[in-house]
Amino acid sequence: MGAVVMHNVVSVDGFIADRDDQIGPLFDWYYNGDTELAGGVPMKVSRVSAGYVRPMWASIGATVIGRRLFDMTNGWEGSPPAGEHVVVVSHRPKPEGWHPEASYHFVADVAEAVAKARELAGERTVAVAAGDVGGQAFALGLVDEVAMDVVPVVFGSGKRYFGSVDAQHLLEDPHVVVQGDRVLHLLYRVRRP
Repeated sequence: MGAVVMHNVVSVDGFIADRDDQIGPLFDWYYNGDTELAGGVPMKVSRVSAGYVRPMWASIGATVIGRRLFDMTNGWEGSPPAGEHVVVVSHRPKPEGWHPEASYHFVADVAEAVAKARELAGERTVAVAAGDVGGQAFALGLVDEVAMDVVPVVFGSGKRYFGSVDAQHLLEDPHVVVQGDRVLHLLYRVRRP
């Protein structure tokens, strides 16, 4: 089985969106470079960031997200940014008639979502979107690594990277540290008791 990696772009003070669910300058680094991330994707990043992001995206087999992110992005119209499968944590079913060809699965429980994503991903990585769902998976001990793309902005308040996690958890020292243009890519292993 592949690793389960909680991931998101984050402000220096730990937020993935502001109070109004706006990302502000968090994703600007995806458009400030001269190197394409992937064919057909209108994102150009620094060469250094591309060297980090491309293999990470290529390793993803399935992604776990919450219903809020699904609704805000309309599920990326059935074509996720990375991986072939998406598992949505939601008590509501997939919208009637929404992209029937897309490999999107709706489950009501975070642990069940991670298990389904692992099954779908096989030996590849499972990406878990940070925020409430990611924080729940992290608190349950289901996350192997934490990946943060830290952007030099302070929001002051908003949607927290770790959601409502309110207990102490230790991470190892970062085993990947890559300085891009207006972003710092960090990857930590979760310390197991």
